[in-house]
Amino acid sequence: MRERSRPRGRREAGDGGRTECGAVSPRRQRRGTPVAGGGRRLAMEEGAADLRQRKKQDCKESDKMAPEERNKENSKLGRSPKYMLIQRFAKLFFGCLAAVTSGMLYAVYLSTYHERKFWFSSRQELEREITFQGDSAIYYSFYKELLKAPSFERGVYELTHNNKTVSLKTINAVQQMTLYPELIASVLYQASGSEEVIEPVYFYIGIVFGLQGIYVTALFVTSWVMSGTWLAGMLTVAWFIINRTDTTRIDYSIPSRENWALPYFACQVAALTGYLKKNLNCSAEKFCYLLVNASTYTFMMMWEYSHYLLFVQAVSLFLLDSFALAQTEKVHEVYKIYLFSLFLGYLLQFENSALLVSPLLSLVAALMFSKCLQMNLKKGTFMARLLKIMYIYLVLTITVTLNFLLKMFVPHKENEHLLKFIEVKLGLNTTKNFTMNWLLCQESLQAPSQDFFLRLTQSSLLPFYILVLIICLFSVTQVIFRRICGEPLKEAIKLEDGRIGERPEIVYHVIHTILLGCLAMCLEGMKYLWTPYVCMLAAFGVCSPELWMTLFKWLRLKAVHPILLALILSMAVPTIIGFSLWKEFFPRIMTELSELQEFYDPDTVELMTWIKRQAPVAAVFAGSPQLMGVIKLCTGWMVSSLPLYNDDDLLKRNENIYQIYSKRSAEDIYKILTSYKANFLIIEDSICNEVGPVRGCRVKDLLDIANGHVVCEEGDSYSYTKYGRFCHEIKMNYSPYVNYFTRVYWNRSYFVYRINTVISFQS
Repeated sequence: MRERSRPRGRREAGDGGRTECGAVSPRRQRRGTPVAGGGRRLAMEEGAADLRQRKKQDCKESDKMAPEERNKENSKLGRSPKYMLIQRFAKLFFGCLAAVTSGMLYAVYLSTYHERKFWFSSRQELEREITFQGDSAIYYSFYKELLKAPSFERGVYELTHNNKTVSLKTINAVQQMTLYPELIASVLYQASGSEEVIEPVYFYIGIVFGLQGIYVTALFVTSWVMSGTWLAGMLTVAWFIINRTDTTRIDYSIPSRENWALPYFACQVAALTGYLKKNLNCSAEKFCYLLVNASTYTFMMMWEYSHYLLFVQAVSLFLLDSFALAQTEKVHEVYKIYLFSLFLGYLLQFENSALLVSPLLSLVAALMFSKCLQMNLKKGTFMARLLKIMYIYLVLTITVTLNFLLKMFVPHKENEHLLKFIEVKLGLNTTKNFTMNWLLCQESLQAPSQDFFLRLTQSSLLPFYILVLIICLFSVTQVIFRRICGEPLKEAIKLEDGRIGERPEIVYHVIHTILLGCLAMCLEGMKYLWTPYVCMLAAFGVCSPELWMTLFKWLRLKAVHPILLALILSMAVPTIIGFSLWKEFFPRIMTELSELQEFYDPDTVELMTWIKRQAPVAAVFAGSPQLMGVIKLCTGWMVSSLPLYNDDDLLKRNENIYQIYSKRSAEDIYKILTSYKANFLIIEDSICNEVGPVRGCRVKDLLDIANGHVVCEEGDSYSYTKYGRFCHEIKMNYSPYVNYFTRVYWNRSYFVYRINTVISFQS
């Protein structure tokens, strides 16, 4: 019986009916050959099991083989394993020390510069708070409210059911304004017992500056992982600080959401870079995977627009996988991280429907569905080959269709004005709408100026970035052509191969910076996302012997040994760049830190003092949204609008209240203001008498166009209104303006009027 069962077991095992070690289950031996549907399903399950088993074996084999290969190389070079272990530990220790030190020094630099610019330590609390402008003032005001609340739970409840900020409106401030950074900061401040040690404002800005230090450290580590030398990290930090005007908005808006979120995204990119590397041992791979998980979710919770940036990253990974330049299993693990983060974010952000209709979810779902189709089709068939050819088209089609269906059936409050803005920006539509034209006139939403490229060129960043990008692109193109011709990728790439385009982490960064660069060429505000990774990629390139070797491979150098020359240039070029940057820019940085600047706005201080002393507690103020944010922070009084642009109702309020600078009658303005229960009106002389560099972008010009009071024909403007400009006419103190409004305070910059509840039309 044994002799008969052995051949039968071997024969059936060859048909795909194996269990462990090629044995056949007794049930299948009795039943014989399975039916086609069950066999296909069982084959898929066994294929997945074999894949998991193979991955485990590969991890174990790589962990075992790596030390053996290193020992062989060391024995050839006459080095002992102990010597190499000490060398590797020293390199890792000093690299980590340099990365952490760079981040700490940058945080100290930001703190010192902020102190020199605003004289923060010598200011009163009111003067400090005035330095927070626009939306930054709103974010910090909610942080103050959390600290004043009797308990953290009560503070969170008041924020989620807030009816003391905007008149006639109850908002969930945590969801609408993404106040999770403020929640975390308030918890840390109270839990750490810092009330008696440090003031709340110093604790708040200290956390933001510390995150910026983590940001720089993550860029350092990313460049180090890619190049293999922490010299690249030092050069990355140097370029980042020198081009600070174009790498960060920390100088202008400390509490802005991107200053809280982008450090976590930089950590995610650093972890993803390590995760995509070939021949990575299992412990390092698991660490990178966990870090990608944690940083992706945290990034999504910190910024309402984070899923759009993750969508750009997902497109980069999709292209990387489409050209078979990375391990498909790793890329799809990242897709699963996206799905997990979206699901968890949806639950913890009060069922935020914007995440359900985000392009990220549609793209990841389309990619997972296409992957299932590929797994279900038998390899080598006509349909399998056709699907492989049409893969990109299939994914894009499913993504667009799914996103369209989700927006049809999922009730959402996604910003419709963003789509309209894109249409107008691309020239697909025209509009007279005040909000759209006002957004188009914002500097951050216009194309970058020539000064931006000039600054990057003067610091030598842009020329080296273009050089590195061209070399990497040509190398990637060669690799793609080889893949099309059927040549497999090398498992281990050596320096003498000169194939930097076969490294998946390099290809990912090349695609990622190109996509971000395209966005930055359209919107200047996107430069704060693009320029940091330009610094990182350029520093990696000049410090990487592989990149120089790739270039020399094309040039076919024979006079000098290419490997030796590549090693020399990878050390000499960054050293020369570093010394030139030190000589030219270090004195400027030290001058910035030693020079005492002055930021003082006495008119605003006087206005806030008058409001706190003279205005009733239940008063509601109306004015420009930027000023309303400062009033809410400094006084706590209720306002009629906020400088936020993610809510249609608030955008409509802003447009209506801006009518105080239009050519409307006193009665019209009175009706608008009383509809929002406003008690006081504040006219800003800087807006009323604005002289902007672009005539058509002044607030009063945009209002005239939206109201049809001015028509432009062949370069000439024609006025069609019988009323004067309200902000000018109200200062004349004549009827009917004095019947509706009474001036109660004024200084050089502001005019405050009480809105009369009882109207008298006596002259």
